[in-house]
Amino acid sequence: MYLVRFDGRVFIQVGMGQIAPLYLQMPQNNRYLGIALAILATVIWSGNFIVARGVSRQMGPVSLAFYRWFTATIIITPLAWKKFREEKHVLKQHLPYLFWTALTGITVFNTFVYIAGHHTSAINLALIGTTSSPVFSTIMAVVFLKERMNPVKLAGFLLCIAGILVLLSNGSWSALMGFRFSRGDLWVIAAALSFAVYSILVKRKPAGISSVNFLFVIFAAGTAMLLPAYLWEQQNGQQTIWSPQLPYIILYLGAGASVISFLCWNKAIHTLGAARTVLFGNLIPIFSVVEAAIILDEKINTIHLVSGCMVIGGLIIANIRYRRAD
Repeated sequence: MYLVRFDGRVFIQVGMGQIAPLYLQMPQNNRYLGIALAILATVIWSGNFIVARGVSRQMGPVSLAFYRWFTATIIITPLAWKKFREEKHVLKQHLPYLFWTALTGITVFNTFVYIAGHHTSAINLALIGTTSSPVFSTIMAVVFLKERMNPVKLAGFLLCIAGILVLLSNGSWSALMGFRFSRGDLWVIAAALSFAVYSILVKRKPAGISSVNFLFVIFAAGTAMLLPAYLWEQQNGQQTIWSPQLPYIILYLGAGASVISFLCWNKAIHTLGAARTVLFGNLIPIFSVVEAAIILDEKINTIHLVSGCMVIGGLIIANIRYRRAD
């Protein structure tokens, strides 16, 4: 009888071929790093929903998405170019994978969020998107990646969702039952589904592609796929109204909400797993409420505090050690 390690988990070897899980966890330092990176990504991303609503009268949704990813591609190119040249042969072997990852995570996801920003409130963008995306991602991770949904993780997952529903309903069951999705809300749900697919695909990133090169390729490919829709919108859609603040907003989206956040998020997925990482997306509406209070001078009430405690508690529960003896 002896201990063995496989895929970040510890098992006990019994006899010649029987391996039983001793406990299901990753090294403690790696887990803390993954948690920190996931939280940092959600802090930066939380402002994306405010931007999506705030600039809806200045710029069309496709144009905003195109400028964001074009800026991100320019920023990341010097960081990734050496790796890109070294790994070109690996990239060619995985073109279909890279296409679908770029389409779901870059081209579709934020474009749908920005479209939704023309039809629904910023709080709905954050609430509905972050409620539905973890549900989609967790189900997909269990079905397609065979990630285990143990009782502790399930309890944390359900507590996170309950916290978001409390915030969504303002603590009223009748308000929750009477809630109706608008056109913009449906665009958010479609965006959340797209991001859930992206999170699952990231977990399967080929080992031969470095993280920075991976982002460079999907940023560039996603931007290229946006170009036809961008040109169409420039000719037939909403015209851009430039202001002194708009370039800085685009820079925030390109550098912070794209390069920095995606590097953090992808690393967290590889460290914690897709099903566990996406739970941290539930922090986005909490951070959005805080940012709205600071930037827009909106009030934080008791429901916000209760919901925040439930979401944070769910995240803690979902990430504590789970021991099982067979």
